[in-house]
Amino acid sequence: MANLFDYLAWRGDLDFEKSPFNPVDNIIFSQLSYLPFDGIVPGPDEKDGISIRLAASIFNEKLENNTSHIKSSVMFKEDPLLINTLASSSRFGDCRLLGYVNHIDTVREIQFSAYCVYTGDDSCFIVFRGTDFTFVGWKEDFNMSFNDSVPAQLEAVEYLKKMALRFKGPLRVGGHSKGGNLAVYAAANCGEKVQKRITEIYSNDAPGFHESVISGAGFVKIRDRVHSFIPQSSVVGMLLEHGCDYSVIKSSKIGLLQHELYSWEVTRNDMVHVDEVTVGSRFVDKTLRTWIAALNDKDREKFINALFSILSASRAKSIPELEKNWLKAAGRMLKSLGNTDESTRHLLRKTLAELFNAARRNIDTFEIVQKISLINPSSNRKPIEIDIEAKLADYV
Repeated sequence: MANLFDYLAWRGDLDFEKSPFNPVDNIIFSQLSYLPFDGIVPGPDEKDGISIRLAASIFNEKLENNTSHIKSSVMFKEDPLLINTLASSSRFGDCRLLGYVNHIDTVREIQFSAYCVYTGDDSCFIVFRGTDFTFVGWKEDFNMSFNDSVPAQLEAVEYLKKMALRFKGPLRVGGHSKGGNLAVYAAANCGEKVQKRITEIYSNDAPGFHESVISGAGFVKIRDRVHSFIPQSSVVGMLLEHGCDYSVIKSSKIGLLQHELYSWEVTRNDMVHVDEVTVGSRFVDKTLRTWIAALNDKDREKFINALFSILSASRAKSIPELEKNWLKAAGRMLKSLGNTDESTRHLLRKTLAELFNAARRNIDTFEIVQKISLINPSSNRKPIEIDIEAKLADYV
């Protein structure tokens, strides 16, 4: 069950000239994008870059002194070890980081972060961060289900075009989760001149797009350069439409935890591939597709706005804040739900009912129908008819 730290032990002494860039390097740099590099890595308008080795030194100093509350900004507990392991390796230590941006705007509903890494092989990897713990970041992800584009996608296009001017050589683009979505979207919409320089596009367990995106001429031009990876129990990477094939990667964890790149198993030059996703992943995929298809764009938008309006009533701005003050937050959200007008409550009931009904209709995907509670063993295993919307009325 080797992971990216094992890879660093195997390949850390070989630079990119001796051992060319491979998919494991992609997930390492994609994971690195989650580190809070504010005040460490130069921004898009600054000329100089900084080596990973020096960035790690500054990061450690900030972490020790908890400058700008940097400890609370570290999303994954393994991240400090990752940057220090990279810094001590010959392969990554001298790679230069630049163009860092971290932008959160609750009014525009945008969460956008990216950076560039020059790997020393005359190429540059432009990496987009995935969704962080902020509610605005998750809200923007949900907005993809009814919008042709969201603000972060548009900003990713402009960022790619701007940073492409800084380099003359080949470009790679990639990211994890929403970051992979941004990478594909930016590559599809950056214009032919920049597109011709892009050699590879990495999408690591990323959500897909509104159908209008993958039918566009820009996407068609870059489709064959997209490397899409998902773990065998993927949920996020199965959402919406992708328009291209994906490779399934073995993970050491189960369920949603497989979304974490640290759990992906690797070899010396690649990741460990398996034949297909799990039955559970196919069930979730089919259920969500059925659910989304049952809602028009207008209803999706209303439902998502209502849901996040209730979350906002908690006064928390992120998942950690919500967890920290859960009891008070829950009380505020229940009060907000109680004050919601009847038409909104009806929409919430109806939409959630559609989700549960979609799950019931697609339960055959599991191949274990006889084991679930919706089955009545005394009536030839036919589903029990349940008025789910009526049941939800007790809570919504």
